[in-house]
Amino acid sequence: MELAHYSDFAVRLVNTEEPARGKDSLTSVEVLRDLFGTASQMARRVTEADLPRFRAVRTRLRAVFALADEGDHTGAVDLLNSLLLEFPVSPQISGHDTLDEDGHPRWHMHLADHSSNATTGYAAICAMGLAFHLTEFGADRLGLCQAPPCRNAYLDTSTNRSRRYCSDRCATRANVAAYRARKRLEADRSERTGRTAENSQESVTPGDR
Repeated sequence: MELAHYSDFAVRLVNTEEPARGKDSLTSVEVLRDLFGTASQMARRVTEADLPRFRAVRTRLRAVFALADEGDHTGAVDLLNSLLLEFPVSPQISGHDTLDEDGHPRWHMHLADHSSNATTGYAAICAMGLAFHLTEFGADRLGLCQAPPCRNAYLDTSTNRSRRYCSDRCATRANVAAYRARKRLEADRSERTGRTAENSQESVTPGDR
């Protein structure tokens, strides 16, 4: 697995919570194991004790996205550095699982898992993945969905750094809301203009006509 892919682990964890809606899907060991995806070897070590630890890491990861989204890139980097120090990784060169057209290994960096528990391992790959994404593409590529009340985390991979929503669904919802707001504003302006015209006509005395 290339290092860029590890940033998805952070997004996956952050988006298990919807603060504005008061929702939290981190409720069981099974949910935690699902977060690991194909990293099934790590997932097998998950226990009930990891639930509160995962929530604590999630809070810190969301703060990284929030600061980056607000433009406080230094603050986001400081928080990410603290996670990197607390949850170090062991990088290794891998390639045995992917071969090129000539049958040679496609060498790439892999984060080996030597952690003492599932939370430590997951936090380490999240922090390293985000660090790689941030230094490679910029802190402004980390964001929170602008379609209230969503606020899901996302990684902006657009060519012009234009992404503002976590999904097409939220983008559509935000566009529809903006369209309706414009229509209401136009209707209000039209109504005010009509009332102003009526008042002007009523203020004219018979002798003025």
